[in-house]
Amino acid sequence: MLNPRPLLVYLLVVVLVYSQQAAATSVLPLSLQRMATAAELIFHGRAISNEVKLDEASGRVATFTSFEIIELVKGEAGPTHTIKQIGGQLPGSSIRQVIHGVPRFSIGEEYVVFLPKASSLGFASPIGLAQGKFTVSKQDGESVVSSRRALAPVGGASDQSELMSTLSAFTTGRPDSARLPDFLQAVRGMVGE
Repeated sequence: MLNPRPLLVYLLVVVLVYSQQAAATSVLPLSLQRMATAAELIFHGRAISNEVKLDEASGRVATFTSFEIIELVKGEAGPTHTIKQIGGQLPGSSIRQVIHGVPRFSIGEEYVVFLPKASSLGFASPIGLAQGKFTVSKQDGESVVSSRRALAPVGGASDQSELMSTLSAFTTGRPDSARLPDFLQAVRGMVGE
């Protein structure tokens, strides 16, 4: 008679291996209006440092990214602001924690960042993870913000028509980008500042 035990152990190992590989972070799409309303802090800034270390408050690997604030859109911040996000690779170590969807920031690059209030442990990833991070670049000598998805609205019909008219006023001809000054002005209009 055939012993089913080795087959069951093999199947359990296969399921465990593939379930680990399939792990991912899912975030519902958010409209620009919702992100602007939910954010405690919105700024245009330049990433000036990234430091990965073991966070004393949580015992987790964390990445601390500091920004030089170029323009404050909502909330209060000094000339620099540091955010703490879970994950990263400890320098000189094989210890690495990857949380899919948590955005990374490159030193020297400019961004418009939408942040919630920091958690009780001080963590504050952008709202909607990568959705709350807009990259600023130069196109034809002009500063432009872009996102990995269209800047079109997501949500109910009531905020779609209002947001579409706002966005259509400052698009660059690409659905995923807009001129920086117009984008910031539109966001200020959404938050009433």
